[in-house]
Amino acid sequence: MYHFHTDLRNFPREAVDAGHAHGAGECCDFCKCDGPAARALNRRVTADMSRRVFLGGTAAMLAPFVGFRASEAVAAQPAAPDRPILFTNLRLFDGTGGNIREGVNILVEGNRISALPGVDETVYNADIIDCGGRLAMPGLIDAHWHSMMCSPSELELFTADLGYIYLAAAHAAEQTLMQGFTTVRDAGGPSFALKRAIDEGIVNGPRIYPSGAMISQTSGHGDFRLRYEVPRGGTTPLSRAESTGVTIIADGEAEVLRHVREQLMLGASQIKMMAGGGVSSFYDPIDSTQYTERELRAGVEAAEDWGTYVLVHVYGPRGIQRSIKAGVKCIDHGQLTDEESVRMMAGEGTWWSLQPFLDDEDANPKPDPVARAKQLEVSQGTENAYALQKQYGVNTAWGTDILHSPRNLANHARQLAKLTPRFYDPLELLGIATGQNGALCGLSGPRNPYDGPIGVIEPGALADMLIADGDPGESLNFLTDPENNLRIIMKDGRIYKNTLE
Repeated sequence: MYHFHTDLRNFPREAVDAGHAHGAGECCDFCKCDGPAARALNRRVTADMSRRVFLGGTAAMLAPFVGFRASEAVAAQPAAPDRPILFTNLRLFDGTGGNIREGVNILVEGNRISALPGVDETVYNADIIDCGGRLAMPGLIDAHWHSMMCSPSELELFTADLGYIYLAAAHAAEQTLMQGFTTVRDAGGPSFALKRAIDEGIVNGPRIYPSGAMISQTSGHGDFRLRYEVPRGGTTPLSRAESTGVTIIADGEAEVLRHVREQLMLGASQIKMMAGGGVSSFYDPIDSTQYTERELRAGVEAAEDWGTYVLVHVYGPRGIQRSIKAGVKCIDHGQLTDEESVRMMAGEGTWWSLQPFLDDEDANPKPDPVARAKQLEVSQGTENAYALQKQYGVNTAWGTDILHSPRNLANHARQLAKLTPRFYDPLELLGIATGQNGALCGLSGPRNPYDGPIGVIEPGALADMLIADGDPGESLNFLTDPENNLRIIMKDGRIYKNTLE
């Protein structure tokens, strides 16, 4: 419930009641809920409600609110099945990274996997989908995604109408889902409205775990101001990147606390902070260390007080070690790390979200020569990072960090498949991109926006599932052709694609 501070004179009583977070006898000075004006309002709207009930019952009383939920009026998503679905004749990869299983079926009821009955068990009152011996696996999860920034160019992101950016993001979201990605952990940007639209069925797309605006120090990876905007005065307007919710500049513990709390207020499931230099940012050297340990710790404490965690953008060892000491739970990138930092990650149980920055056909476009030089430096450290991760067994997530590149959106899963057999066994890697990434998303604890395990096929898990032509015991290349090889795409128990029929 939310506490509305607004003019309530034209609001029905049910709207007022829904807006109040406090109970009877409790009030804030702003609302003056026990004042004469409020009591008069209460009498008027109560009488109005009584009149509506008398004239037309509950339906008349609620008439002003019909149509408020756009998902009931404009629904892009498929209808929920009206009966359980039993998937039969399949080979199961359950998301754990283990071997393919046979001899089981998958029963989906509502939006959950309810059971894995044996092939000889009888299931009544269920629609049957014969998978024809194909692979059944969890939906893919990208643990480092930018829903609002993956398709528009950098120039478009900072100059185009915000409405255009959202429309482009909605289109990219549907494209993401239809490539088999049923969940993304959004690592920064104004994705709250897109998440809501997807959850309500207005547009199709993956589940989104939003971080909100990326928290950056002045001159850090999230400072995209132009030179003429420096210095910032006490009344200086926010920059374009800040006003649109892409980043926010916060210096000192007090500002960090305030801006982290703002993102949590907006619905962030985890917080993103900048702890080191970046490739896409204008000013900061790639080897720079950003935020003091005290500032990082302030963000961590604010997130922990809310029941969730902080992830950091950082490449180098100094920023990695400082972040771990401050209590950060996930290092994103880290391609310029050293062995001591990786040992520290392993010892503290810190997660490492790695991206395949290999300077190949999937590299994000970097026409600026300074950014291109930083990109090459990061790519040169990528192989060493994967080797150190394997050596020390750090909890690892997989993500892509596709930025400003509609060309790369069509090759989303290629950035997964190309890591085998060079760095991982195919089944191990597929387990990272499903069950392990799901476990990382679960670090958001009570701030998890989705009630149930993801990335696994097991009783009680949310029903995100792919039926595919392919053998992950041999290769993951089948995922690079989703149009032909992904025969069924299910998210939340709803079937978005089915070419078996």
